[in-house]
Amino acid sequence: MTPSLSLLILVLGASVAALLAWLGMAGAAQLTAKRQHGYMHWVIYAMLFLLALGSLLSQRDLTSNFALPPELVGMGPAEAKHPLMAVLQPVVSLLLLAVAGERLLTHWLLRKSQPLPALLLAGFALFWLGSTASPALLGAHPVLTHDNLYPLVIGLAAAMATPRENDLALRASRNGLLWLMLAGVLLAPFKPTWVMDLKYSQGLLAGLPRFAGLASHAVSMGLMAQLGLLCLLARPLERRWLNRAAWALGLAVLLLAQSKTAWLACVLSTATLLLWRHGAQWQRGLLDPLRPDRSMGGVLFLMAGVALVAGLALFGQVDERLDRFFNTPEGAQLASLTGRDRIWAIAWDEWERHPVFGYGPQLWGEAYRQSIGMSNATHAHNQFMDTLSRAGSVGAAALLAYAGLLTWLSVRCARATQGLSLALWLSLLLRATSEVPLLLLGYGSELITHVLLLMTLASAHTHQRQTKPAVAHADRHLGPAAPRVLGRTGAPAAMSTARTHRLRPPGRQP
Repeated sequence: MTPSLSLLILVLGASVAALLAWLGMAGAAQLTAKRQHGYMHWVIYAMLFLLALGSLLSQRDLTSNFALPPELVGMGPAEAKHPLMAVLQPVVSLLLLAVAGERLLTHWLLRKSQPLPALLLAGFALFWLGSTASPALLGAHPVLTHDNLYPLVIGLAAAMATPRENDLALRASRNGLLWLMLAGVLLAPFKPTWVMDLKYSQGLLAGLPRFAGLASHAVSMGLMAQLGLLCLLARPLERRWLNRAAWALGLAVLLLAQSKTAWLACVLSTATLLLWRHGAQWQRGLLDPLRPDRSMGGVLFLMAGVALVAGLALFGQVDERLDRFFNTPEGAQLASLTGRDRIWAIAWDEWERHPVFGYGPQLWGEAYRQSIGMSNATHAHNQFMDTLSRAGSVGAAALLAYAGLLTWLSVRCARATQGLSLALWLSLLLRATSEVPLLLLGYGSELITHVLLLMTLASAHTHQRQTKPAVAHADRHLGPAAPRVLGRTGAPAAMSTARTHRLRPPGRQP
């Protein structure tokens, strides 16, 4: 084939792809013209579908400590993909671009009636520029591909979400993750080595295999189970028996994944959500003067816990037990953070060689892993170290600034989201200690928590902007002396106070 003919085919292919993307955006805009939401929740289903299909087509063997490389889930070169994945990947990519692009266009056109969260959008865009665009253009090994643009479009669309779109995304994450876990469990009797490491012996649960399901790794499966349980808690299923079955499935998968990070994330995020939603009620119950047995029971329980910890510290010979534990293979693995200290050392060396813009996006790619002799090191197993080595000091500064912005917004929006923003942020933060959930290269399952947090913060911004005019209107009618406290439903407390005064008979003082 001559070069001119090849160039002509490439140009025609690009034109057809652009035409299909434009038609998809136009069609999606027509479908959502009379609706309050688009189809951003389809992004969640698409990511999970590609992950599950890539795992099924990989013919992997987890007993050999095989981890599904990111090439099979749309984050690497096309030549490493299964032929079916090579066909489906562009189709799904066009679908995601059409869905997210339509939301960008629609929200931009409606920006006067629905003000956009400018701070969140600017923060995400600057983070993408610092952590993804700068190493792709200015890194030691610059590579700019279309995979760099997918998370930008999806993230910007997520940062414009409405409350209805956020609700659909939470339900889609709940349903999709439950189906993913159930598919892995149902596959276990027929293809056990595809979904479990039967020879795993480094966990805290001795004798149990490590369950990875259809995720790329058991750690990833545990973190997705934790996210699925959090979405299930925030948006329970309607039928009680089905909701209990879903909790049993999620907890079983979380336990068998044997990821200590996922266990900690589950405890902290669930406790945050429950305390925010029911903490005041529990406090009133414990301090109820009509039920002193409850407060006494709580005090006794706390005293028993303190006494147990003190007894173990004084008489349990903790130092000798720890010394014996760290002399075992499991203890050595834990002391070295399961081998991550070597990966972090390599990442630090790469930053010292390329301190400004980093190595580039291809760090931890297949060629690099072969050069260092660590085939399973698909990333730095820590968000900060990964960004520092890929994008240098510029990317690390952008990461810290973006993390600070997300922290501030999550705390600020905690009331509007009833603690969900804090729970999602805690999940993302703990995930970042061993994984790379803020990596903006391609689209994979790690992007789901990030997208959900962006949509939750954006929907809270929309909710707050919509309730402010109602509060201002009530204040104008009730006068400056009326209280401005908002209840759980967002209705001003002053309105209920004024209604009480109107109903009180004349001449009767409060």
